[in-house]
Amino acid sequence: MKQVTLFLSACITIFILTFCSSCKGQEKASDNVQKSQEAPSMPDTPPDQQVAEYIRHIFQDKNGNFWFGTNGYGAAHYDQDSVSYYSITQGFGGYQITGITEDLKENIWFATDQGVVKYDWSSNSDGSKKFTNYPSQQYFGGQRFWSIFADSKGYIWAGAEKGIFRFDGFIWAPFELPYPEDVSGDFITSRTAWSITEDRQGNIWFSTNGFGAFKYDPLKGLTGDQSFTQFSEDDGLTNNNVDVIIEDSKGNMWFGTRYGGVSRYEQGEFTNYTSKNSIGDDEVCIIYEDKAGNIWFSSEGFGVYRYSEDTFSNYSQDQGLSVRAVQDIFHDREGRLWVGGGGGLYRLEGKTFINVTRDGPWE
Repeated sequence: MKQVTLFLSACITIFILTFCSSCKGQEKASDNVQKSQEAPSMPDTPPDQQVAEYIRHIFQDKNGNFWFGTNGYGAAHYDQDSVSYYSITQGFGGYQITGITEDLKENIWFATDQGVVKYDWSSNSDGSKKFTNYPSQQYFGGQRFWSIFADSKGYIWAGAEKGIFRFDGFIWAPFELPYPEDVSGDFITSRTAWSITEDRQGNIWFSTNGFGAFKYDPLKGLTGDQSFTQFSEDDGLTNNNVDVIIEDSKGNMWFGTRYGGVSRYEQGEFTNYTSKNSIGDDEVCIIYEDKAGNIWFSSEGFGVYRYSEDTFSNYSQDQGLSVRAVQDIFHDREGRLWVGGGGGLYRLEGKTFINVTRDGPWE
């Protein structure tokens, strides 16, 4: 582990719009690559009855309705009656949704290919959807976004292609992690943060696409002490390309990586689960803990795994899950487990996954 200090600098880059179909979309891009100011005209709804052919995020709001981040149709919203889509033509600033979070005031925030979007419940008394857009060209130097997180102190953190931005309620400011100078890449770089989260101590954790993970202690940052701790392969982390970070209910930190499977950090030690001993593939882009304390995670091409009491259970095509590139796992307030990714939206019923389309079955 390396201790380093905080500094701030602006990030200016070229913003590229691309629609990806692999885990996190790090490697695969279509031929339709355009600058954000030349946003392409996209269809309003998917061509078939899937909620979307690629579900990137799943979120349930305060009313029990669902929001789904899609790869090209903006935000899909199920209001317990039907599915509606919000993107550029509906005043929503983005086609590709790469993150969803809820702040202390129950506003919903979205990370998109076009910047950041906020949905305020109180903005429209007639119940219509009104979005506040923070366009990338205006606020972020043209960068696309890959993650977003609302912390317990009211800050909004957003991970862009070349670094982090933080919103204090008034302005967006770049928040510089202590990276080495390497920022090679176009819309994905070694500084890209796929995941931002907060632990029970109030520390903020950031993944990177080549430098492992960073833990930021805000209290030390205020006093000028060494505020960052870096975790890398040198410390036992299975791979420095980190896709997701979570803290479980026992206080352990879990890291899903691009090339090394899963690491669990417990009492200062890493335990690694890889294709050599536990799972089918080492590309893990989502980890989720359900309400029973089971740890679920993706494994590219192998559906999802459930980890419980040192035992791994696999759910894939034999169990009805026709999603090879799993992007998100979510446990709703009714106790149902949802999985989304390349192939649509699925819900676990007993020991079998069922495909949920725009026509359901929703209940």
